[in-house]
Amino acid sequence: MDFSNRFSGYFRQRTRTVETAAQQYVRGLLQAETKNMERMEEVIPDADHQALQHRLSESAWSERAVLDQVAQEANRLLGGHEDSALLMDESGFPKKGTPSVGVGRQWCGQLGKVENSQVGVFAALSRGTDVTLIDERLFLPDAWTTKAARCQAAGIPKAQQGFLRKTDLALAMITHARQQGIGFAGVGFDGFYGNDPAFLRALDAQGEVFVGDIHRDPRIDLDDPQPLVPPPASPRGRPPTALQTQTLALRIDHWAQQPPATAWQPVTLREGTKGPLRVEILHQRVGLWDGEEAQARPWHLIVRREIDTPTEIK
Repeated sequence: MDFSNRFSGYFRQRTRTVETAAQQYVRGLLQAETKNMERMEEVIPDADHQALQHRLSESAWSERAVLDQVAQEANRLLGGHEDSALLMDESGFPKKGTPSVGVGRQWCGQLGKVENSQVGVFAALSRGTDVTLIDERLFLPDAWTTKAARCQAAGIPKAQQGFLRKTDLALAMITHARQQGIGFAGVGFDGFYGNDPAFLRALDAQGEVFVGDIHRDPRIDLDDPQPLVPPPASPRGRPPTALQTQTLALRIDHWAQQPPATAWQPVTLREGTKGPLRVEILHQRVGLWDGEEAQARPWHLIVRREIDTPTEIK
């Protein structure tokens, strides 16, 4: 009760309140085996499934304030340590029909294919093996953001009807977490976010330390590529304007096959159920040029391979 009371004010609007229904809803999530309103009503005394549904979908309460309070609660337990991290990822939720906000045919990770679904981008605060969600953003596809009438009919605030990429949503949550004073030493994300140069540049510009997966096919430079506009090949025609590198870039997976065996270093990642989880890593300072900036960005490249299956790298 003390915990839920810290959130109660966010469910009160002037003369109206849904505090009781909010507390019953949380208790229902914890106690009911099936997480729907009818089953919650059966296990929570004095609960009414219609009131629970109304509180969730129709009543006026401050979603952002609740999420920010969740973030502060999590920060007290997990934030502010050397191994505290903010992890970014997305998740898809299969849906039928078309009315649900943001629904459309798009990649749904839960199903592993393109399907009618909603997709959210999430931020989780972690420390060691402990982790909890602290923020979320709903992704709106073009089929929504290009149709103002559809957004208006679904109740989407006008300020939120513009198209934002998933990486834009992730960056907004990282920025918001910093503004809240959430303590994390770095940001982590998978290859979808790691292969967006604009996202990486934005994190770098904000001074964030980050670790992200990248795909195998980006090209790297072992030396400074020194992008330059080449001189005209002849006095005729329009002079070149596009930057070109002065070195030969290599695909990451091709480069990883070149170093000698002694360059790979054994590392223990963590204790697993069958003993220590050990891998081999290859570390190199490289340049990654996006084809537009005046200089390549210097990154640390870490390639990981399993000891039992050295041909498989990450």
